[in-house]
Amino acid sequence: MKNEIIRILQQNARISNTAMGEMLGITSEQAAAEIHKLEEEGIIRGYSVILDDEKYDNSTVYATIELKVTPQRDCGFNDIAKTIMMYDEVESVNLMSGAYDLSVEVKGRNLKDVALFVSERLATIDEILSTSTHFILKKYKEKGIFIGNEDTDERGLG
Repeated sequence: MKNEIIRILQQNARISNTAMGEMLGITSEQAAAEIHKLEEEGIIRGYSVILDDEKYDNSTVYATIELKVTPQRDCGFNDIAKTIMMYDEVESVNLMSGAYDLSVEVKGRNLKDVALFVSERLATIDEILSTSTHFILKKYKEKGIFIGNEDTDERGLG
């Protein structure tokens, strides 16, 4: 049941306990208890809103920054990732396989904000060997949700 609840919440975190219960064949109280249990166990860490920034705030700039990092003795990449996570501009940090070590997604008010974040904050961290910044020009889909195109057929046929 845990997997079904998570799948449903990932599609619609605002679903009512009643609707969740109906989908799972349980009462709304049982659905609420299951969700609360997932939150208490730390499996569900939070809920977020997916925005169409072109409709909400067209000036927001997003970028993905690839980092090559020198891992630290006894903690690998964990401490550097924790340091980076603390910055307000950072939306997510991921350890990667391949050509770079960490992927950092950031948000800024404009291109200059992101550029200053990279040059004045990230690049000054001793363990960071190099950065490569990729600005996101347009979001088409985020967390399974289509953005900015209400006419899209979710089956991919039209």
